[in-house]
Amino acid sequence: MKTFLHVKQNTTTLVLACLFLAPGLISRAQTAGTVTTAPSLSFSNSSLYSGQAGTVGAIYRFPSVGNNLDAFVKINDRSSSQVRLVSIDLTNTGFSRAFQPSISYNNGSVNSAANWWMEFEISFVNRNTTTPATINTFKATAIDIDGDNSRLREWVSFTNLFSYMLEENSLLSVSNLLQTVNGLLQPLTTFNGVTTQYNGIDTAQTGIMVTATYNDANSFRFRIGSSTTGSASVTERMYAIWFRDFTYNQPQVTTLPVELVSFTAILNSNNKVDLKWKTASEINVSHFTIEKSYDGKNFSDAGLMFAYGNTNEEKNYSYSDNISGTQQPVIYYRLRSTDIDGKTQLSETRLIRIGKKGEEVKMVTYPNPVTHELRVTVPATWQGKEIMLEVFNQSGQRVKAVRNGAASQTETIAVNDLTKGFYVVKASCNNETAQQKIVKN
Repeated sequence: MKTFLHVKQNTTTLVLACLFLAPGLISRAQTAGTVTTAPSLSFSNSSLYSGQAGTVGAIYRFPSVGNNLDAFVKINDRSSSQVRLVSIDLTNTGFSRAFQPSISYNNGSVNSAANWWMEFEISFVNRNTTTPATINTFKATAIDIDGDNSRLREWVSFTNLFSYMLEENSLLSVSNLLQTVNGLLQPLTTFNGVTTQYNGIDTAQTGIMVTATYNDANSFRFRIGSSTTGSASVTERMYAIWFRDFTYNQPQVTTLPVELVSFTAILNSNNKVDLKWKTASEINVSHFTIEKSYDGKNFSDAGLMFAYGNTNEEKNYSYSDNISGTQQPVIYYRLRSTDIDGKTQLSETRLIRIGKKGEEVKMVTYPNPVTHELRVTVPATWQGKEIMLEVFNQSGQRVKAVRNGAASQTETIAVNDLTKGFYVVKASCNNETAQQKIVKN
């Protein structure tokens, strides 16, 4: 991914970010529609299908991306209102068959450290219809994940990929995190680039490339973004996706070890926190470590549980943490899975809010005012049940909605993209509702 130049030149660099990413959601093969294979996909000639161009919720249609396939590309979310879509698909440079979006942050420059992203969702359909179509397998290669020769580096996040290929001596750093998408924990694999800027789009630079493999997918989400450690004047970046395979000199293929369906933390009436998680599949998984923190930053081991190891069936795990002597008002929990090769994967962090002795924990929203993430502590009788969290603006319009099929004691809503002002947060469980006013800074 490179800075976008508003002129065509052969040396302009792109990152062919295999945008089958970040927080991404993959639907499995049981989805109705055509099942097909796609050795390569071609994105061009897009048109606005619905919504307002460049805004969250806008949907673009790309015709004939594959054999009897069209694709819908939706702007699903962004890290803040300062992230702007410059172009959904650049056509004056790069590759005619690549999906080449360009995004800008803070009008092209920043004066301090920052991290930003835009999230897309791609759905495949039968050509000239809206009928979902499943692709048996395809590959997407992110090329030239580099920086600005100073403080900026680009990154690419893939959600729910089956496997990925890197060069043995790759310059990319990899992190695995499990995040909630539509109430389910989804594996999010992020590939962080280097600050060095490489000239041109050179597929021989396999040290800053990654190839992702997806199986049985008809829709998915992804994020593209950059981060800086200080001021930068090139925060308008261009990206491109090339849906094809490449040859590596010394390829290293990694398959994600565990597919985590859910992870919940519930405060029971016996001064214990019940931690429960469910896996849909496991590949060479050794064990799970329950990690605990009182500040959300420094974690220590609270417990360990051995995994089933290899299975394609759903498996349930549980662990109870005794907190009878805890004086801290908030406890943070996360789950670390470790495979037999020592690779690890982290879940999202769950929070437990401890009320005063004898106090019944009801619905609580905090911090208030809020800037980035709003925490919602639900009533004790709602924990482990399906809940709906909604945010409404002053006009009564719903601007956020999060559904969780098995609620933890404290849920989190990202509100960084909302404008400043007053909002109402409404929580629902079965026939019960609760609501509170909040202020967004």
